[in-house]
Amino acid sequence: MNLSPYLLSTLIWLPIVGGGLLLAMGDGGDVRSARAAMMRATAFWLTILTFSLSVVLYIAFDNEAAAMQFVERISWVAALDAHYYLGVDGISAPLILLTTFITPLVVISAWDTIKVRPAQYFAAFLFLEGLMIGVFCALDGLLFYAFWEAMLVPMFLIIGVWGGERRVYATLKFFLYTFLGSVLMLVAFIYLYGVTGSFDLFGFMNASLPLQAQKLIFIAFLLAFAVKVPMWPVHTWLPDAHVEAPTGGSVILAAIMLKMGGYGFLRLSLPIVPDGSDYFSGMMIALSLIAIVYIGFVALMQTDMKKLIAYSSIAHMGFATLGIFLVWKISAGMGAGLGMTGGMVQMVSHGLISGAMFLCVGVLYDRMHSRQIADYGGVANTMPKFAAFMVLFAMANAGLPGTSGFVGEFMVIVASFKASFWYAFLAASTLILGAAYTLWMVKRVIYGEVANDNVAALEDLNSREFVVLAVLAAAVLLLGLWPAPLVDMMNTTVEQLIQQIGQSKL
Repeated sequence: MNLSPYLLSTLIWLPIVGGGLLLAMGDGGDVRSARAAMMRATAFWLTILTFSLSVVLYIAFDNEAAAMQFVERISWVAALDAHYYLGVDGISAPLILLTTFITPLVVISAWDTIKVRPAQYFAAFLFLEGLMIGVFCALDGLLFYAFWEAMLVPMFLIIGVWGGERRVYATLKFFLYTFLGSVLMLVAFIYLYGVTGSFDLFGFMNASLPLQAQKLIFIAFLLAFAVKVPMWPVHTWLPDAHVEAPTGGSVILAAIMLKMGGYGFLRLSLPIVPDGSDYFSGMMIALSLIAIVYIGFVALMQTDMKKLIAYSSIAHMGFATLGIFLVWKISAGMGAGLGMTGGMVQMVSHGLISGAMFLCVGVLYDRMHSRQIADYGGVANTMPKFAAFMVLFAMANAGLPGTSGFVGEFMVIVASFKASFWYAFLAASTLILGAAYTLWMVKRVIYGEVANDNVAALEDLNSREFVVLAVLAAAVLLLGLWPAPLVDMMNTTVEQLIQQIGQSKL
């Protein structure tokens, strides 16, 4: 059977159905039993199959086509003219590939570390994977909202069941922040439905809206997407969620879920309310620069490795939103799409680097059950392989040329310079601050003499951990040295989006 007409549905529903299969299989009693091993293998091969299908998507994707590809559309709620409407373009396809790439690594990383309800744990990640892909594919407002809200449930359970001591507080804070912001997005969708008569996102994009309505819709979208990024000052839920989440939860949260805020701005805010987005672009740039600079200083003060990386994520995602909203500050013909493309590259790169950094912290935590920087020192003496990987990822996090961390940041800084010297000056400060807080952590954790008996007793990476970190290291270096395939996939869609938002809807 030709999968092409159903490729997106297969990507969405294969992991979701697989998650249901895992729940039906049960935990199998002892986590060392043959049944438990079969359950873990099932989860792994389902994620590998999903990743393989996303590679098929990448290979078959036409970089020159501006229209949506692999479109599926059937009537869903006829009374509301809502459709099961899917499609991908150069904005969504890279994020789908990132999602399916990260999820198998999360499964491998938790292979023998999750002792409580492992079937439910892996099932939650499979559900989450399918729902996140659904967000990136949905072209109907009601369907988009359904996927957007549904993905909160498995993450709520991942943090709440398998998290740390303050997991209930962290998961409630995460849920309330993200859910309440999203309710206003639903209000905006209902208003647009009243104007257009359907939930078709392209119908929303073609609707003529007065400036006041565009402003209010932009604010509604902003509260939903800014929380998810998260932007300053609605970022306070993220450090708590990261600290209390299990390693896999932190990886998915940082690598994929934060990108949905940036994706929402690109898919909804800019094309649906371009005049409203233009009106608030100065504020968005200011908030992005605050995240880059202020949160960078906050990261310098952290003593918990997970909190430091969480604050680093907020600062680096500031580059993504900065690049997205620079488009109105750059004259036509001067590379208006450079910042937007750079912001998207930054989202993909940050997904790889932040996921790798959290996995590194997870490796140490599994051995010493501590995330405190002060409890470590001289890890390179006992874990040389691990130390090599962590230093590489730390350099990428600091924006070292040749790694993926440099590419997106450099593109956004160049675009910022085209808009304003001061934008570029403040954005480029991350090259100093990022290096400062990242190297501060690496120096105290990795280098020096062995700090204590616990560090002296550490064992280096096992084969499973080595494979996970090696795959991520290869991806970080490949994207850093050869970003062209990713940029080429995005370019046509970015050019079309810039043309679209350049036409006033007043």
